[in-house]
Amino acid sequence: MSDSEIKYGLAGVVTDDTAVSKVMPEINSLTYRGYKVQDLASQCRFEEVAYLIWNKELPTQSQLSDFVAREKSERGLSDDLKNVISRFNKQAHPMDTLRTAISFLGQEDKTTEDSSPDGLYDKAIRMYAKIPEMIAADYRHKQGLSAIAPDNGLEFSENFFNMCFGEVPADEVIKCFDISMTLYAEHSFNASTFAARVIASTTSDIYSAVTGGVGALKGPLHGGANEAVMHMLKEVGEPDNAREWMLTALREKRKIMGFGHRVYRSGDSRVPTMTEAFKKMVDVIGSDEAKKYWEMSRGLDDTMVSEKGIYPNLDFPAGPAYYLMGFDIPMFTPLFVASRITGWTAHVMEQLGDNKLIRPLSNYTGSGQRDVVAMSKR
Repeated sequence: MSDSEIKYGLAGVVTDDTAVSKVMPEINSLTYRGYKVQDLASQCRFEEVAYLIWNKELPTQSQLSDFVAREKSERGLSDDLKNVISRFNKQAHPMDTLRTAISFLGQEDKTTEDSSPDGLYDKAIRMYAKIPEMIAADYRHKQGLSAIAPDNGLEFSENFFNMCFGEVPADEVIKCFDISMTLYAEHSFNASTFAARVIASTTSDIYSAVTGGVGALKGPLHGGANEAVMHMLKEVGEPDNAREWMLTALREKRKIMGFGHRVYRSGDSRVPTMTEAFKKMVDVIGSDEAKKYWEMSRGLDDTMVSEKGIYPNLDFPAGPAYYLMGFDIPMFTPLFVASRITGWTAHVMEQLGDNKLIRPLSNYTGSGQRDVVAMSKR
């Protein structure tokens, strides 16, 4: 096999069909089941988007009410799982603890091996309902605080904030968070989704597939980029430093997180909506620190675009928006999981609907055939 035939990183390789999402070049937009993601983010609750991703259509009011009730009925962790979380290493990254908690949930579930369409759907909603509590419980454990039980009087995003901080913030904050959940929910055959589909293709269980997705998402070249963006802003320090910091980073050929994307060439269609949400957070907080992060991000963005023609991706505005919402930086990627669980599980269901084992070939570049020489003659 010649080098010209190898698609390193599978760039440009089409490996399967999907009806879940697509970046449509003709409208320069990511779409879920045909709907522009920015329209979904502005006009729908995250619960509606989750329903769409799994059920292929936006819900009626009656269907949404039933779906929300079902999610609420799945809230709550077992005493055993809560005890496991309470014993986690407080210095561990939340993605490591979340990966372990999801795996524990899988071994608890008596229906883990049921990969029928209904069985997969049940487990998808189960994880969608329980993962926010896993994240919140681990966060409070790290803070030396008691876990807060879910409140079925609160909707998805409100409940998550309450479990983390013991209070529900202003409606504007909830809306910004909800927007981020919608924008992060799905993105075709990204690295973590493909990892989940590969695992599912072996006919392993859905918890194993999701755990693999978590492992892939942790990497800073994928989900961990939102954390890296916030660390970058803290390193820049002040708005007046932004342009020179970026120019220096470009001269030194550093890997600058939050810019560029394998799929988009003329800008990530999710960015304007998330940037608007970030600005809303700046306005709601109103502090000098919040304004500083906004101005720094504008300076970095303007410099990168003018110097290299490379545009920001979703992680660039999402990181500082989450920070202004009160989340610790290591929590940013777990928040991604709380959203992307919808896309991952939709793809697992799709993969198993017409399954073929995913097993690509490789181009061997090692030694030619050799004979073993006995130890006494070496």
